Amino acid sequence: MALSMNISHSLFFIFLGLFSTHAQQPNILFIMADDHAAHAIGAYGGRLASLNPSPHLDKLAEEGVLMHNAFCTNSICTPSRATLITGQYSHVNGVTTLRGEIESERQHLARLMKDAGYQTAMIGKWHLKAEPAAFDYYAVLPGQGSYFNPILRVSTEKASWPENTKRFAGYDCKHVSDVVTQISLDWLKNRKQDQPFFLMHHFKAPHDNFENAERYDFLYENTDIPEPISLWHQPGFGSSTTRQGAGSGTSVSSRNDRRNMGHHMFVDQNMREPEYTRTAYQRYLKKYLRTVKGIDDNLGLLFDYLKENDLWDNTIIVYTSDQGFMLGEHDLIDKRWMYEESLRQPFIVRYPRWFKAGSSSSAIVNNVDYAPTLLDMAGISPPDYMQGRSFLPILKGEEVQGWKTASYYRYWMHLAHHDNPAHYGIRTEEFKLIFFYGLPLDAAGAVKKATKPSWELYDLKSDPQEMTNVYHDPDYQSIIVDLKKQLLDLKEALGDIDEKYPALMEVRKKYWDQ
Repeated sequence: MALSMNISHSLFFIFLGLFSTHAQQPNILFIMADDHAAHAIGAYGGRLASLNPSPHLDKLAEEGVLMHNAFCTNSICTPSRATLITGQYSHVNGVTTLRGEIESERQHLARLMKDAGYQTAMIGKWHLKAEPAAFDYYAVLPGQGSYFNPILRVSTEKASWPENTKRFAGYDCKHVSDVVTQISLDWLKNRKQDQPFFLMHHFKAPHDNFENAERYDFLYENTDIPEPISLWHQPGFGSSTTRQGAGSGTSVSSRNDRRNMGHHMFVDQNMREPEYTRTAYQRYLKKYLRTVKGIDDNLGLLFDYLKENDLWDNTIIVYTSDQGFMLGEHDLIDKRWMYEESLRQPFIVRYPRWFKAGSSSSAIVNNVDYAPTLLDMAGISPPDYMQGRSFLPILKGEEVQGWKTASYYRYWMHLAHHDNPAHYGIRTEEFKLIFFYGLPLDAAGAVKKATKPSWELYDLKSDPQEMTNVYHDPDYQSIIVDLKKQLLDLKEALGDIDEKYPALMEVRKKYWDQ
């Protein structure tokens, strides 16, 4: 009898311990948009802030922490998402281009959260091809998915991946941002109440072609969207690789006659410059910002649910994007570049128990750090195979010794889709050094055509808009030597060494010191 009571007491305290652990673990709502540039969020300031594109996000930043120097390591959808789910750089997780995938056993972030007692869900844009089977529940778009009446692959459907599809349609033509939000709300309402939740809520918007819900059709109709100076005037920008011809990128203007925003926005091809550029830009930005407003309004619905169900202050809310986006800066569109608007990610987090309202940080972090940080938030020690480092102490306002002073970047998908040459580089607090090596190497989907290598250096303190490449300026030569050493040291530390590629080593021998 005594033994039976001891066992009962033991089981009771084990249960109590598990309950206590779950009670201490905060819920985590991780929200990711697609191609949502930081400078299209009011809280980050800039030329678009006056248009009030994101009031709910701005309020989130007022009540939380805003990171100013959060960067992606490869500015393109699939590799960025692979880095998020693995905590590894592209060359380590193997997803260097849009053709990569992450199978369930390598969906480390979801698997570790689940092992720690979280109920997990992935809802919205997945874009990693393999089934997101490491999650308890998923409802994900196949590939890019559709903006209207979308089909999603749902884990509760009878068919197996990838045939387990369900169309979310209606007479009023349902928009994907609304659908993803409704699925997340339904999941939150029906989740297990005795477990903390980890919900990855991923919008498709504002990925091109920027199709907004009908209710936003006339938003900004009579507004003149401010233009970036570099859309028109940038005499010192770029290099021999990026100024003209192959490798110069797709444009807003008619500069790139193969693909430009005038084509996307159905601008009359007989229209002359500068009217062509102005028309394309205005249509482009209005459509983009309308999809952003759809995201922000849906965030309001999610936030209202948390508030109404006593979850608002017990849920860590993170908002980010898979990368930035060029909104006409340097007469460029899309992402992929190491230029600031493409490189920088928004990163806003709210959790009043840990984070001081209205705070911000200029510490350099990148998306390889996101998984370790989310795990740390859940009380999980990040594993050694993750290359990132938790910046939770930085978010809490604590001093961190030995934090990174530079971020490494590499774009592999040479000349594919938007005419961006392959390149890598280093971004420090003051400088950005980019080496356009211009080779397809072994990157799946890259165009098998080399471009002339070149270097670009930007002084971010004196030239934050990157208007002038100072690589050949004599005053910067000692800085270049130091940055090149930092770049090679960082590449070696991360395991992305050029010696694996004989063709790249040949380019380096010829162009490294030019």
